[in-house]
Amino acid sequence: MNYSVFEVFRIGIGPSSSHTVGPMSAVNTFLAELEAKNAVQFVERVAVELYGSLALTGVGHATDFAVISGLLGETPEDADPVALSQRVAEVRRTKRLSFGGVREIAFTPETDLLFHRDRMLSEHPNGMTVEAFDKLGASLHRNTYFSIGGGAVLDQAELAASRRTGNDEVPHRPVRYAFSSAQELLALCQRYNLSIADIVWRNELAYQDEAATRAKILKVWQAMNDCLQRGLITEGILPGGLRVKRRAPALYRQACDVDGKLTADFRAMDMVSSFAIAVNEENAAGGRVVTAPTNGSAGVIPAVLAYYTRYCDAVTDADTRDDHILTFLLTAAGIGMLYKKNASISAAEMGCQGEIGVSCSMAAGGLAAVMGATAEQIENAAEIGMEHNLGMTCDPIGGLVQVPCIERNSMGAMKAINAARLAMMDDGGHLVSLDAVIETMRQTGHDLQSKYKETSLGGLAATVVYC
Repeated sequence: MNYSVFEVFRIGIGPSSSHTVGPMSAVNTFLAELEAKNAVQFVERVAVELYGSLALTGVGHATDFAVISGLLGETPEDADPVALSQRVAEVRRTKRLSFGGVREIAFTPETDLLFHRDRMLSEHPNGMTVEAFDKLGASLHRNTYFSIGGGAVLDQAELAASRRTGNDEVPHRPVRYAFSSAQELLALCQRYNLSIADIVWRNELAYQDEAATRAKILKVWQAMNDCLQRGLITEGILPGGLRVKRRAPALYRQACDVDGKLTADFRAMDMVSSFAIAVNEENAAGGRVVTAPTNGSAGVIPAVLAYYTRYCDAVTDADTRDDHILTFLLTAAGIGMLYKKNASISAAEMGCQGEIGVSCSMAAGGLAAVMGATAEQIENAAEIGMEHNLGMTCDPIGGLVQVPCIERNSMGAMKAINAARLAMMDDGGHLVSLDAVIETMRQTGHDLQSKYKETSLGGLAATVVYC
């Protein structure tokens, strides 16, 4: 299992990695396949069909917006959310779009983009088909794609192949220190006297050189921090109809009020909460965000890392501070890779334990690493972070990534800090291993009824009445 850091942390747009970033990427892939056939110039119509969770929560998760954006040739990493919203609105108004950015065709969302809410493809809950037709109505190309979590996409053949080989979406890529379990990762650390961050860093150099790797990881942190900063100053009501008020700015002001009634301990808690909520309010509004490892859980890791850099890291040298950021993110990524390999980060498969639970686990490990923990203590922190999120359902009210999703990031960040502290109070020895808790999460996710896995058919989504 040889993942890149940038298959864990992907820069994209909100509100969902599996329902927004993934479908947009799937359409991008479809366009590339058409181009390889030299068929783009013959396209007169395109039809997209969504199944399972993509259909059930697609409108609330902006899947229709993502599909239209992808058909316009936009990519998740490069799209300007504000400009793109205007372009998509124009498509809805005129019933025409610039297919792939090069050819204008008719497109009526009501008939060309179908939500099959009563059908689920057998391979995965997040399925979609895309098909292009010529002027006579003949099919030029058709393919089926699956958004498997965190913005990653496989087509039908790739998904089947991955399940035969057990390699998920990642082809075989030789790296220096391959690992498929936490046990193997710890053994590598001990054998070569390296940290988890060292292992992940050296493996990443199989994909690009040191300078490019460092720059790309710091770009990820910059995107996270920019999102956090926007969320701390942006007031208003989130879109979607629930009338959820943005709370991060008020929380942050309260935490900054040194003359207020808060004790230092509560002030620290409010800071972390304001950071986490700021990111996920931006995500809910469709802003630029980093999967960490998903959009729905995008606030946990930035909140914990921002807390560390602002209040725990005493260094003043910029390069040293960047080194600490790299250590945090590399360690977190290494832990995230284990979940991607041995379970899933898709809420449609695992429930919210696969999102908030995984991000909490990753953040706990990352924080322990920069606080000077041993590899064994880091593994323990990551295990604690997941153990106390097992069984968490994904039941977004109205299909929106707002309630309870936004607050869950605050809770996940606080749990991560506590998990890191608990692990560092001991020598790293513990009864439940990280591998065991990942397997438990996988089994629990499979046992959860589908109505509790990003369908908005159960839990809070079914019991809370809203107008």
